[in-house]
Amino acid sequence: MRFSANLGFLWRELALPDAIRAAAAAGFSAVECHWPYDTPRAAIRAALDETGLPMLCLNTRPGDPAAGEFGLCALPGRELEARAAIDQSIAWAAALEVPQIHAMAGCARGPEAEAALAAALAYACLEAAPYGIGILIEPINPHDVPGYALASTAEAVAMIDRVAAPNLKLMFDCYHVQRAEGDVSARLQALMPLIGHVQVASVPDRGPPDHGELDYGHVFGLLDRLGHARPVGAEYRPGGPTGDSLGWMATFGAKGA
Repeated sequence: MRFSANLGFLWRELALPDAIRAAAAAGFSAVECHWPYDTPRAAIRAALDETGLPMLCLNTRPGDPAAGEFGLCALPGRELEARAAIDQSIAWAAALEVPQIHAMAGCARGPEAEAALAAALAYACLEAAPYGIGILIEPINPHDVPGYALASTAEAVAMIDRVAAPNLKLMFDCYHVQRAEGDVSARLQALMPLIGHVQVASVPDRGPPDHGELDYGHVFGLLDRLGHARPVGAEYRPGGPTGDSLGWMATFGAKGA
């Protein structure tokens, strides 16, 4: 397997360009991040060029984290802010050659939230398409983020069907799926045609993928058999220095691109 370092969780003590360099030195094949917007774009571009690592995805801004916001796209009455966040993420993704954007839905439930999310995603898909950029939506488990607009793979699939845009795909985070629904292997097999990116972490502590409820040896073997050739996102909490948490990469056969 090949792996992508999620720099929202890994090497957080470093500036983003230096975290990219650390990921390359550790043997990752790619990187991804949450919100790169406070780092000079030229510095990120320079680190990507220097290391040769692609950045696979980034997120739209979450809104106001201090107010408990975790995305804007599903919030009724916040449509202009959601579109501004989408526009910003597309501009950054285009400049950094990032192929996918995670459009963060936010904490809102019900028909109005679903309509707001569908409209925001339709806008995002339309605006991103000329750049060859895909849009991702991610179900997030209710233990970690109560009230999130997409709490299950079924809800995410229904939204993908509703928007019906060819560049809208599912972010399949094995950690969130296991905590919310379980049966990760069967869901991977059933949903693979809709999956744009896979992420991993142990369950339930969200540590490195080398312990817990999920057997990642089995999961990675299944992904290989299903033909999933893209790097898998390591979005876990290292619980200390990131370098001390990377033994799992050798176990599961990570290799450079």
